[in-house]
Formats: sequence, C-alpha cells, structure tokens
Amino acid sequence: MNGVFTFVFLVVSVVMIAGLIETWLKQRANKSASDEDMSAALAKIDLLEDRIRVLERIVTENKFDLKRQIDEL
Repeated sequence: MNGVFTFVFLVVSVVMIAGLIETWLKQRANKSASDEDMSAALAKIDLLEDRIRVLERIVTENKFDLKRQIDEL
C-alpha cells in the first residue's frame, strides 16, 4: 500500500515540475519578444520627442506671431 502512494506522489511531482518548467520556458521566450517591442517603442518615443522639439522651436520663434497672422486675414 505504501508503494502505491509513493508511486502516485512521484507521478504527481513529475507532472507538476514539468508544468513549472514549461511555464518558465514560455515566460522566458515572451520576455525576449517583449524586449524587442520595448526597444521599438522607445525608438518611436525618441522620434516623437525630436518632432515635438522642432514644433516648440517653430512656435516660440519671434517670427511666428499667430495673433498677427490671424488679424491679417
């Protein structure tokens, strides 16, 4: 009787360990994919920040006087 319980315990343990290893491997694979997504998103943010800087510079130049341009219309 003791041998049966030991066998069942071993089978359950092996199945649980295999499930943990499988989950760990999947998370490890997803992490590398998310790292690539993160680097692409950071590159896009850098590009957008550069564009915002250009727009801020255009708006704050002395030549740009929106009110004057509207009044001239």
